[in-house]
Amino acid sequence: MKSICAVKGVSASGIKEGKFGLALIRASGTAAGVFTSNKVRAAPIEVMMKRMERGTLDAVAVNSGCANAYTGERGYRDALEMCDIAAETLKLAPESVGVASTGVIGRYLNLPLIRDQCRRVAPLLARNGDAEDAAARAIMTTDTFPKHALVRTESFAVGGITKGSGMIAPNMGTMLAFIYTDAEVETPVLRDILRQATRRSFNRVVVDGDTSTNDVALCTATGTAGRVDREELARAIEAVCRSLAIQIARDGEGATKLLEVTVRGAADEDEAAGVARTIIASPLVKTAIYGEDPNWGRVVAAAGRAGAEFDPYAVSLSVGGVPLVVRGEIVADLGAAKKAMHGDTVAFDLDLAAGDGMATAWGCDLTEKYVEINGKYTT
Repeated sequence: MKSICAVKGVSASGIKEGKFGLALIRASGTAAGVFTSNKVRAAPIEVMMKRMERGTLDAVAVNSGCANAYTGERGYRDALEMCDIAAETLKLAPESVGVASTGVIGRYLNLPLIRDQCRRVAPLLARNGDAEDAAARAIMTTDTFPKHALVRTESFAVGGITKGSGMIAPNMGTMLAFIYTDAEVETPVLRDILRQATRRSFNRVVVDGDTSTNDVALCTATGTAGRVDREELARAIEAVCRSLAIQIARDGEGATKLLEVTVRGAADEDEAAGVARTIIASPLVKTAIYGEDPNWGRVVAAAGRAGAEFDPYAVSLSVGGVPLVVRGEIVADLGAAKKAMHGDTVAFDLDLAAGDGMATAWGCDLTEKYVEINGKYTT
């Protein structure tokens, strides 16, 4: 089993028909969610921010092709109706069903299609790799591959699926993530764990700097594996979120390379994360990555505008293990640095020499294909 269906108490399936897909995931237990920070929030986000106050879920219905965002009161009613459709099909209480949407902003849901797809997907719910893959593919938009992650321990499992490729910035991106564990955990604890995991994973991914209207990550704990160590569970959930986040970065729209930036020696972790995010968001850095151009000055310049306190002439920087700057002295062998930028992953390591804080962020290069994908997205 790939990920979520390896978790006891979880079944899934989905269908994709052209741009329009529907996934159902059934799992009962305590639940937590994190949501977009965009003030323009999609109707399903508004619904779920209220619904998650109860701290439990029995299922989630997810559609792709229509974001149901900027759709006003009708959009909110449609999101509730989508919950009702799934609840009726799965014979659950409507308030126990979650909802998420992804796709084009400013268009209304096709509820007859969603009802039809829901009725066809429900009988296919299963705990196997094919069913999970169908669910993961159903929620894809411009993604080029389905995204799964799984961590198993001796006593419990954590699995997750996600979608995300463009409109990605470090306040959650156009991403939907559904994470499951069979550990038993109270809702307040799960909320704390998910927020911390999100802060160190999804919120450290930048593809293009845009924060979506529909971002959501939901985590449900079925409890079938019993009580577990909190710290061990937190590490497992964070590892799953990190794996999913890296997959999103690698699958950035038009991307050819994964960009990984580790910043160490900052005043604290938050400051290190802020510098790392600024670097991976820089269009100048991203285009240099695409061209395999070891223009390391762009990395240092981006760090300098991130708001962190450090001495520019004390930093050290390397790419792929090749030193570029050592304690403020330029030592770059540009030929070796260019060679280190070949392949599908480029990794920078920046030491600010200003403390013990460390963080890693992920992004991708910026290519002509990104413009092609987004220049005619709705037409």
